[in-house]
Amino acid sequence: MQNDPAAPVVDPAHARPHPTAGEYRSAVEQARRAAAAYYAGEQTPLDDADYDALYARIVASEREHPQWRAADSPTAVVGTPGGDVEHSTPMLSIGNVFDREGLHDWAAKLDKALGRPATPYTVEPKIDGLAIAVRYAEGRLVQIATRGDGYTGEDVTSQARLIAGLPARLSAPVTIEVRGEVYMTDADFAKGCDLRLAHGEPVFANPRSAAAGSLRAQRVYDVPLSFMAYAAHGLPDEHAHSHSAAIEHLGALGVATTASSSAGLTVCTDIEQVTAAVAALGARRGELGFGIDGVVVKADLTEDQAQAGYSTRAPRWGIAYKFPADIRTTKLLRIDVQVGRTGVITPVAVLEPVQVGGVVVTSATLHNFTDLQRRDVRAGDTVHVRRAGDVIPEITGAVHDARPADAEPYTPPVSCPRCGGDIDRSNLRWRCGRGRACGEKATLLYYTSRDAMDIEGLGEKILDALLAAGHITDAADLYGLDVPTLAAMDRLGTVSATNLVSSIAATKARPLSRVLTGLGIRMTGRTLSRRIARHFGTMDAILAATPAEWEQVDGIGSERAAVIIAELAEVAPLIAKLAAHGVNMTEPTGRATATAAEADTATDAVLPLRRPDGTPMTVVVTGSVPGLTRNQGNEAVEELGGKSSGSVSARTDFVVVGDGAGSKATKAADLGLPILDADKFAQLLTAHRTGDHDAASAILDTVVRFTPADDLAP
Repeated sequence: MQNDPAAPVVDPAHARPHPTAGEYRSAVEQARRAAAAYYAGEQTPLDDADYDALYARIVASEREHPQWRAADSPTAVVGTPGGDVEHSTPMLSIGNVFDREGLHDWAAKLDKALGRPATPYTVEPKIDGLAIAVRYAEGRLVQIATRGDGYTGEDVTSQARLIAGLPARLSAPVTIEVRGEVYMTDADFAKGCDLRLAHGEPVFANPRSAAAGSLRAQRVYDVPLSFMAYAAHGLPDEHAHSHSAAIEHLGALGVATTASSSAGLTVCTDIEQVTAAVAALGARRGELGFGIDGVVVKADLTEDQAQAGYSTRAPRWGIAYKFPADIRTTKLLRIDVQVGRTGVITPVAVLEPVQVGGVVVTSATLHNFTDLQRRDVRAGDTVHVRRAGDVIPEITGAVHDARPADAEPYTPPVSCPRCGGDIDRSNLRWRCGRGRACGEKATLLYYTSRDAMDIEGLGEKILDALLAAGHITDAADLYGLDVPTLAAMDRLGTVSATNLVSSIAATKARPLSRVLTGLGIRMTGRTLSRRIARHFGTMDAILAATPAEWEQVDGIGSERAAVIIAELAEVAPLIAKLAAHGVNMTEPTGRATATAAEADTATDAVLPLRRPDGTPMTVVVTGSVPGLTRNQGNEAVEELGGKSSGSVSARTDFVVVGDGAGSKATKAADLGLPILDADKFAQLLTAHRTGDHDAASAILDTVVRFTPADDLAP
C-alpha cells in the first residue's frame, strides 16, 4: 500500500495549532485546493513538503480545538470525490515519517502492537504517481479504477493501452485485484512534453500530474505511461504469506512491480538494516529513471500485518519515509536564447551555480516564451529551481517580493537570434522560419557525428572553413568535395585532403538507419531510426508510407507519425541529393532486403533473437563487447532481431555481460536471468552475418530457452 501525498498521515507533535478558527478554515480550504489539483493532474500550488506541513497544523488544530473540525477537512475526506467503481477493500492512506528518529519510533510502536520485534521488513520505492486498482478475471484485465475517495473510484479501463507494465492478459488464468501506481518515467515525461507542445498545449507541470491527467484524458494523441504494482488481493495462500512473496508472484504473472524496477525491493531483518536501505535508495534517487518522493517500509509477513491492524485511516504495519523536496533558490543572471539544429528557438535561464538533487546546476529550461511570460521571470530575480523528474533542471517561479527595483520584463526576440530570419510563432514552441537551413553547421555536425555517419577527420574547424568558402551548404555537398579543393584550404595538405575524401566516400555504404539518424528527424533518435529502417527496409518505402503504416512501427503513434512525415517532406530534396551521390538508402536487415524464404519462415534461424511467433526478445548489453562500441552493441541486438533495452527487469530475456559490467549484471543474477558472455555475443553476431545459422542457434541454446510470447489480446 503506497502513500497518497494528497492525504498524508503525519505526526503533528511538533506542529503548532492555528491561533484562530478563521486561520484553521483557510488552511483547510488551501489543502483541499491543493488536493483537487493533485488528483486532477494539474500543477499544484503546494509541493509535498509544504502540504505535509500544512496538514500537520490542521491535525494539531483539530486536536486542540475539536469543535473547529470541518466536514471537508483533509483529515476526514480522503482523496477526491469517488466514482462509479466500488473498491473491494478501501484504498487507505499511509503514515509519514521524515527522519531516522521517526522511523525508529514507528518500528517501536509496531513491536509493541505485536508484543515482539517485527521481522522481516520490506523496503521499496514510493512512486510519485497515481494509485489505481486493476481487476483481472481468469487472467484477463477487465477493469481499472482510480483511487478516488478511497472507497470508490473512476473507471479508466479505456486507457489501459497506454500503460506499460500492465498486461492485458496474465501468464496464468487467475482472478485477482492488483494495486499500484501509474507514473511517467523521466524519458516519457520528456516525450509527453514534446507531444503537448506539438499540439499547441503547455508542457506538463511535473511527471506526477502528467500521469494523473493523461490517465483521465481522452486525447487525439497518446502519452506513454507506466505501471508498478505494490499489492494484490485474492492471491492463493502459497503466494500470500508475505508481501515479498506476493510481489514476486505478481512479477511471475507478467505485472511490473517495485521489485522488478531499478529501485528494487529489499528484505531487511531489523530496523537498522531498514535505515541503511532507506539511505541507499535515497542516494540513488536521481539515477532510477523515474520519480520517487520517498520509501515505503512494511512488515513483510501477512500474519504480522493482520495482528498489527489499522488505525482509523492507515495501517500500523506500514510507513512512508518521505524525502525532502529538493527545490532551491538562486539568482537568475540572464535569459539566453538557444536555436536548435532544426530551428527550434528556446529560452534558457543562466543561473548562479546551485546544488539541486546532488548536481550543480548553472542553467535551466524555461520551456517556451509563453510559459516564461506567464511565470513573469526576469533577469536579477531570485528563482526557485528544481530538477523535473530529478533530471531536467527547470525554473518553477520567481520570488517576486525579492525582485530588484530595476528588473525589466523579459522581451522575446522578434527575429531568429542565429540568422535574423522570421520566427514561426504558430505553436508554443517557436521555430525559425528557415527551419533546418538556419542551423547549417549544427545539422552538419550531427550528420558527421560518430553515432550518425561517423566521418573521420571532419571536425568543426574544417566545417567552418568549408561553409565560409561556400564549398558546402548541406550534407550532400560533402560527397562532391575533391582533393584539389580541400588541399587548397588552410591546414589541409594533399595527404590530409586525400584521406578526408576517402573517409567521406566510405560513408556511402553506411546502412539506412545511420542515414536516418544523420538527417536528425524530429521525434526520432538512434534507436527509433534503426527501428524505422528495419521496419521499412528502404528509403523509398519510408517516403511512401501512409500515416497508418507509420503507426505500425513500434513506438510511433499518430502524433509522432504526423511530425515525422512532415519532417521527411522537408528534407526530401536533401535525401534525393544524397541518393544521387550514391549514399546507400537500404537497411541490410530490413524487410525489403530479406530473401523470400526468410520472409516466409521468419524464424529464429534467420533472426536469432526472435521468438517463434516473430516477436523480438528483450536484451540488455552491459560492459564492453569485443569489437563494438556501446551503441554498436545495442545496434547488434536489433540487427539480430531483438529489442535493445537499457534496464534489467523480470521481462528481460537475457543480459550480455562484458568487461566493466556493473549493477545491471548483478541485478540479472539476482533475478535469475540468463547471462551471455560478451565474447559469445560477438561470435553470435559473426555467425549471423556469415549466414551460419546453426552456429548462431548453438550459441543461444546454451543460455536461452525460447517460449511463445503471451497472448495480449484483450
